[in-house]
Amino acid sequence: MSKLHSAAEQVYREVKERILSSVLPGGELISEGEIADEMGTSRTPVREAFLRLEAEGWMRLYPKRGALIVPVADGEAEHVVSARRLVETASVRAVTGDETARTALVRELRTSLDDQRSAAAAGDVTTFSGLDADFHRAVVRAGGNPLLDTFYASLRERQRRMTARSLARDPLQLGSIIDDHARLADLVEAGDADGFDAAVAVHMHRVHGLPLPDGGAR
Repeated sequence: MSKLHSAAEQVYREVKERILSSVLPGGELISEGEIADEMGTSRTPVREAFLRLEAEGWMRLYPKRGALIVPVADGEAEHVVSARRLVETASVRAVTGDETARTALVRELRTSLDDQRSAAAAGDVTTFSGLDADFHRAVVRAGGNPLLDTFYASLRERQRRMTARSLARDPLQLGSIIDDHARLADLVEAGDADGFDAAVAVHMHRVHGLPLPDGGAR
């Protein structure tokens, strides 16, 4: 790998992480020069990284003005939540009759909860948003459907960004998210797919500031 390509890859990963963690929020305008200065590199690898991020839909480039971080689109949160709910509930239904798979999943979810509590106690929102995404991904992976798992993986970056944005808006949500996750783990352990479906819907809508489904209470 050439030094230029290596530098471009490093810039790409760093800037993308800042976008996903909402360190660079939607609507912010940044320049090649400021990123190059921060990362101690020339503008060429920054330009290459920006072009890649633009192709993925994370930013828009404006010659002589800079790069605009693309905000979460109108309706995107609702669509992501709807898709996640369908896939997660289907995955829980798939493990309700398999005690071994269900027990393994509950163990994994409770380990994740311990990690989430540690991140919350440290005030580490970036790590927490990743753990949040991985908690929900574990549910889907346990369902044993590789097509649904691949589809859900494609939502992970959008989910991380949405969660980080919500936590930036209201950091006090950390505790309620953990409480919700503990409730979801309990419902998986009980094999209650219908209860999980209702609880995960309320959880997702509440975290992302969306109207609660079916007139549910907050």
